[in-house]
Amino acid sequence: MGEKVQEYKIKGHQLTCPVCQGTLFWTRKSMLNTRGLTFLGMDWANKAADNYVCDNCGYMMWFLPK
Repeated sequence: MGEKVQEYKIKGHQLTCPVCQGTLFWTRKSMLNTRGLTFLGMDWANKAADNYVCDNCGYMMWFLPK
């Protein structure tokens, strides 16, 4: 994939895959589109979520911005 694979901590807790118990993840961001902003052609104004993808099984976890 080309992304950096590493271990992550979320609020001081080791991130572990709930499917395979893997601890290596790569990250990406996904837009949290809403109907209203999409209707207005303003998708760029939507918030983005952080995704952590397990490098072993591919399970993706989503974390909302604070």
